[in-house]
Amino acid sequence: MEAKTTQPLPERVAKLLKGYSPPPGVADELLRRDGSLRPAWQPLIRHLAGQSAETRARAFARGDQYLDDTGVYFRQHIGEGSTERRWPLSHVPVVISSSEWEKLSEGIVQRAELLEKVMADLYGPGQLVQDGHLPADLVARNPEWLRPVVGIQPRSGHFLHFLAFEIGRSPDGSWLVLGDRTQAPSGAGFALENRMATGRVFHDLFPKANVERLAGFFRSFRDAMIDLRANEGGRVAILTPGQHTDTYYEHAYIARYLGFMLLECEDMAVKQGQLKVRTVAGDEPVSVLWRRLDARFADPLELDESSALGTPGMVSALRSGAITMVNCLGSGALESRALMAFLPRICEALTGEPLKLPNIATWWCGQSSERAYVRDNLHRMMIGPAQSTKLPFDMDAGTALGGQFRCGADGSVSEWLEREGEGLVGQEAVTLSTTPAMVEGHLVPRPMVVRVFAARTPEGWTVMPGGYARIGRSDDPTALAMQAGGSVADVWITADAPVTSETLAPRDKGPFLRRQPAQLPARAADNLYWLGRYVERAEIGVRQIRAYHLRLEDYGPDALPLVESLAKFLAGFGLDPSEEPVPPGLLQLFDVSRGCASKVRDRFSTDGWNALSDLAATAREVAEGCHPGDDAARAMSLLLRRIAGFSGLVHENMFRFLGWRFLTAGRALERTDQMAAFLATFTDAKAPQGGLDLTVEVGDSVMTHRRRYSVETSRETVIDLLALDAGNPRSMLFQMDVLLAEEERIRAASGHQMEEAGRRILMLRTALAVAEPAEITPARLRGFRSDLAAISHALTAQYLS
Repeated sequence: MEAKTTQPLPERVAKLLKGYSPPPGVADELLRRDGSLRPAWQPLIRHLAGQSAETRARAFARGDQYLDDTGVYFRQHIGEGSTERRWPLSHVPVVISSSEWEKLSEGIVQRAELLEKVMADLYGPGQLVQDGHLPADLVARNPEWLRPVVGIQPRSGHFLHFLAFEIGRSPDGSWLVLGDRTQAPSGAGFALENRMATGRVFHDLFPKANVERLAGFFRSFRDAMIDLRANEGGRVAILTPGQHTDTYYEHAYIARYLGFMLLECEDMAVKQGQLKVRTVAGDEPVSVLWRRLDARFADPLELDESSALGTPGMVSALRSGAITMVNCLGSGALESRALMAFLPRICEALTGEPLKLPNIATWWCGQSSERAYVRDNLHRMMIGPAQSTKLPFDMDAGTALGGQFRCGADGSVSEWLEREGEGLVGQEAVTLSTTPAMVEGHLVPRPMVVRVFAARTPEGWTVMPGGYARIGRSDDPTALAMQAGGSVADVWITADAPVTSETLAPRDKGPFLRRQPAQLPARAADNLYWLGRYVERAEIGVRQIRAYHLRLEDYGPDALPLVESLAKFLAGFGLDPSEEPVPPGLLQLFDVSRGCASKVRDRFSTDGWNALSDLAATAREVAEGCHPGDDAARAMSLLLRRIAGFSGLVHENMFRFLGWRFLTAGRALERTDQMAAFLATFTDAKAPQGGLDLTVEVGDSVMTHRRRYSVETSRETVIDLLALDAGNPRSMLFQMDVLLAEEERIRAASGHQMEEAGRRILMLRTALAVAEPAEITPARLRGFRSDLAAISHALTAQYLS
């Protein structure tokens, strides 16, 4: 119990808090009712008060820079489209004492156990309906209650393994549950990133602030997931809807953090009752699946036939006990707002005790007495759809507050209740508590709600010592959502004594074992392969466009036939510089490269991602207002330097796992193909004058040619240097050596024998190795391009499809 004695605030603290005034009748996280600081906040507030405005601004900028550098974002939906937005960090964390959190955790654990029992009954004996604790219609009309899942007993013995709860303070200071998140709870990864950013903001305070660490929670959950496998060979994976979902960044981040595969439904298939992931080595069993996809989309055979996201047969795999699902399909039924009206009574019926952490007062209007109560108390009610999973303050259209429809709808709320009562609930319009946020250099109170997480372990439920808070952008509690401009903050649970430093490392250390990288999903390999191809295609396009503009500027009328020929060649690849100095097709190459990388964020380095994003952004910047000639040539030189930076990061920093080998194979094949195409055109006897010098320039081999050959460029010297020289990284033979070596390593790592792809690569490499320059005619170069296309098709069939 917090002491109620009031002590005068230090002068600097009082200055910092000048003007900080929570609304009347609202609980505040920072101040107690008597206006004194809550003890848990005192170290943080003293720290902030001791900083100048400039020092605070620099500290906040460190946190923002971390989030920018790591590429943290959320996807904001605008109309029918969406865009990536910066992560909106509120730099001041929410601080809660460990003693208060311990009591909250007891209520969270009890609620988690209760929801498990309710889930088991809804998909099992149905005793709650039979005994009158739940109306049958309420269950049957719940769109997330999935009839095909009824009767399925989870292999693990439990339906629920990972939960989240939205909690907030009521005006009297007590905590309430505002919403249960049982479907596919998000935010745990974002809580980690908030902690990393806030740790940089308060780098000098955090180590001595006795803040409970988060790593132990994730270690316990990771170990529990691994223990759920049916056998040692089973994979643990995270199932994501894909890169266009709001929280895809978090899915990739948490997969990378925990070391699990990140899969989409298209990566998997159910074969002989087993769920298998398609890898470059063939099908591998998936034993545990952490589902971040809404259940109704998971299986188009038994759940939603219109779903393009699901894996046919997923329900049958669950039914046969082939997989453990986290959480089990159908768990979204527990998120219904109407269920909250019955949970207090259900808790007493199933556990013999009241809810330790009550939820917001809720009345289902399908019952006459409850409907009458809501009607008689409209002035303090929020009314909305019974089956909605939104929080009360997140609801807008189709809701009423204080007896009035929101969004200006006409009509009588009382008549609406009588007409559609079975589909409505009334909830007490609780005013949310406030927490400090720094706005324009001043602390101001803003409404907030905290999301907390609970995970099942062999020892029972464990609660994350923290979470993340959603902070309103104004006094309006309906503006908490990030889609509405809200922000997020870290949650510090502070102890009175130093806390134990936690890591993901296992507590019981055995002998050191070097773990082999997990097999690469075929979809990930395919995206890395095409990332390599698109980046190489863009680089060669940039070199060719630069050569075009240099000749346009410096070579005069004599170069016109060559300039026109080069423009025609580039137009064949969608890169015609005669129409736009920086062709739109070039910008599209950078965009599709970034798109491929975005689909493998869990396997792609942060530095590599940032370099690729900067490259795409730079390309768009230089395209604006760019003029033909020297201006465009300089822009292309800038892009070449950026591409070289990206390539260097990938080559020097990326671990040589299978993904790197597919990326490298893609670049090698594309460089070979592009060189063959250019040689076929500009070493032809019909090519305009200057074509040979152009080819050497585009092949970045001008200095080498001058040193090696004591004559002017000729067809033989150009072919020898750019097609047949095994020591020139720009030559076809050099890249075929790279492609051959990478395919051999891929084949060895994935357990394949030499098949069509390997044989075709070996034959083409041999043909180049034994050829003389005179034999490499334009026709033969075009034949090589056909051979390269066949190699690409064979690689796809063997490893990527």
